[in-house]
Amino acid sequence: MKKLDEITKSESVAYKGSFLEFKKDEVLLPDGNYAFREYIHHPGAVAILVIDKDDNVYMERQFRYPIRKIIYEIPAGKLEKGEDILEAAKRELEEETGLIAKNMEKLGEDYPCVGYSDEVIHIYLVKEFEEGKQHLDEEEFVEVEKIPYDQVLEMIKNGEIKDSKTVHAISLYKIKYDK
Repeated sequence: MKKLDEITKSESVAYKGSFLEFKKDEVLLPDGNYAFREYIHHPGAVAILVIDKDDNVYMERQFRYPIRKIIYEIPAGKLEKGEDILEAAKRELEEETGLIAKNMEKLGEDYPCVGYSDEVIHIYLVKEFEEGKQHLDEEEFVEVEKIPYDQVLEMIKNGEIKDSKTVHAISLYKIKYDK
């Protein structure tokens, strides 16, 4: 088996935003040569697949500026510095949907864009919850919809849902529970 690891020789921040950093690192390649790797450092995120007792999936619709489109996706949000991942999932779920999880199960992790970002999205499943009040951030506009699970599968199949964390969460759920 070939050695594939790259060894970081130096790290630098080319740009620092409010929560993202654009980094440029020098690495030693497996063949002994040097190269630069540019990537976005992301603090990490959580995503929550909510499925109720009637097999409805709680989906959000929101405008995503980078692609200039309104998309369907599961509730999600970034981790705050030093924040516990499970607590972040509970917080994001309540802020975005008003739902308060009675329990959460970790389904897995998603690496949404490994070619240019170190972001890791921690995916949770919620099947028991109570309704509370939505607490959106000042610049956040989100509509929450309950969509039957079978319809969500069809929406993924026909390309209406393209969000990778959502497709991954549904896939993990289907593999684990919908045999």
